[in-house]
Formats: sequence, C-alpha cells, structure tokens
Amino acid sequence: MNLFPFSRTRKIGTLLLFIGMWVVCPAQDSLQTVIAEKGDGILSLLRKQGIDPYANYENFIAMNVDNLRDSIHLYAGRTYRIPFADLDTVTVVDSIQRKTSEFKKIESREIPILGKKHSTVIIKSNRLAGTVYYLISGHGGPDPGAMGKYAGKTISEDEYAYDISLRLARELISHGAMVYVIIRDDNDGIRDERILEIDYDEVAYLNKAIPLNQVKRLKQRVDIVNGLYERHRGSYQRLIVTHIDSRSVGQNIDVFFYHHEKSKNGKKLAESIHKTFEKNYKKYQPNRVYSGTFEDRTSLYLVKKTHPAMTFIEVGNIRNKKDQRRIVVHENRQALAKWISEGVLLDYEGE
Repeated sequence: MNLFPFSRTRKIGTLLLFIGMWVVCPAQDSLQTVIAEKGDGILSLLRKQGIDPYANYENFIAMNVDNLRDSIHLYAGRTYRIPFADLDTVTVVDSIQRKTSEFKKIESREIPILGKKHSTVIIKSNRLAGTVYYLISGHGGPDPGAMGKYAGKTISEDEYAYDISLRLARELISHGAMVYVIIRDDNDGIRDERILEIDYDEVAYLNKAIPLNQVKRLKQRVDIVNGLYERHRGSYQRLIVTHIDSRSVGQNIDVFFYHHEKSKNGKKLAESIHKTFEKNYKKYQPNRVYSGTFEDRTSLYLVKKTHPAMTFIEVGNIRNKKDQRRIVVHENRQALAKWISEGVLLDYEGE
C-alpha cells in the first residue's frame, strides 16, 4: 500500500507551445463519459478528451472514486465520468497559431533537464513570480549517498533525492518561480521507474565536477548558492535541500525538516512545509499520525554556511521497507514534491 494514496502530477515549462481552444461546455444534464483502454492513466485519459489533466485531476478522482483502484488507478474497460472543462483549462493543441478570439494561448516552458517526457511545463499561475529557489539533492557524482536493497537490487539516495528535486522544480516553475537545480544529471531527467539505476555522472551547476571529498563537495555547493544569492540580491530567495536518511532496517521515519536556529525565515519555511504534510496526512491517511518534525540543526554544513533562508528535508529511511515504498513508487515521489511545493506557497503567501 502506498504511503501517499495518490499524487497530483503537474507538468512544467520556457517556450510558448500550446494554443488553448475556447469551447462550449456541455450542458449539466449531458455528462460526458469515456471507457478506459488498456494502458490508460488518469492523466492520459483526460488529455485524450482535450481536458487539462492537471487542473482537473482532483475533480476526476472525486467523480470516480468508487471506480478506481487504490484511489488513483483506472480499470481497463470501465466507464468513467469526465469533469466539465473550464474555458481556461482546455488544452487542444493546434500547430497553427491563430489570432482570432476563438483561441487563447496557454504559456508553457521547455526545461530540458526534466527529461523528454516531462520537459514541457505548463505555467498555471504567477503565485511565485519574482521568487528564486535553489534546489540541492543530496550527494551525487562519485558519492551515491545512503544505500538500500529493494527487490534484490541496490538503490541509492542520490538518484531518488534528485528525482524528487526535479519534480519539485516543475511544481515551482509552474507557479512562476525562477529555479536553479544545483546538482544535475543531463541524461536522467524525471523517471517513473521503481528502480532508478545508479550512475556517477552528476555534476554541479555550470557543469562543475563534484569532488569526492565531503568537505570540498559541500563547500562547492555553498559557494555556488552563495554566488547566485549575491547575483539575485534584493529578490525573494530560498534554498531547499533534499536527502534520504539511512538508519536501521527496522526504523520507519516520517518526513522531517531542519532549519538554521537563527533564521526566522528558514524556520517559517520549514514550518510551512511541515504544516502542509500534517494537513495532507490528516486528509489522505486519517488513521495514521504524522510524526515528522521541524527543528533547528545548525551543525549541518549546508544549513550553517548558505546565505538564503533554507530548509533541509529528510524524506525517509532508505533501508526501511515502509519508507522505501515512499520513494520507489513514482506517484509517491510526485506527492512528496507536490506537498513540498504547497508548503512553499503557504510560506511565500504568508497564510
């Protein structure tokens, strides 16, 4: 059973690629239905109907909850109800750009590092316009980080932390943020497999080789972030670091957060994301108590040395079987990214 019952994936983007067609919505008494085919998921099914899958994902689930497996999976051959499309969320793609009132542009951006499947990012809002976020996934390059065994194969911290960071980048960009992915792997991108193959070709921002020595590796990241921070001085800037812990096999842990003890803004960021996780656990796992914490931990090098207000996130224990389900199932990695982004929005908007 997944630790995150469902995920609400979002796509992100840099070029204007789509033209949204204004359409007349069907009358309320003529509910549209469709039969799921083998291989269909919720996103692909909605996309085939010309409906924005990201804006209508939750509506679809609410309308069809009794007809879904594990709250998110379709059954081939079954009939599903389709949400009515808002005029602003229809995503009919037209290769010819027209300037008549029948068409409306949907802004998107192309972010190659996210991978071919996920590189197009639809801009859903400008809620984070003017903000700058730095994302650092733990370890990478010559150091794969914490290791575990899943389905007889070795899995590593750096691959899963990187995938979560890329998914978070998509979410933040979709709301108008400027995002720097500090640890990068140009041939991976966002991956939906359970076993993310280990490689050692990650580099730091601007194609810098990652040192094997731990202190040099951390100092390199600090120098990159602090240099960019100076470049964007005066802008709203935040840093989010993502790691996966390694503890005894039997120790199941929840997602928890660290911040600098003297950083009011860092504490607020960590607390906002923590509140979001508490809220989502109550909503999706009402019979389970969320035990994740947020606390100061200035002894961590990145927490102590970086200039932007920041939070350091541990998403689970890579050696624990329950925690492994949190990271190996791609819907759960997406849920992690989505919930973190919701906390980021809560933090920025001051709710």
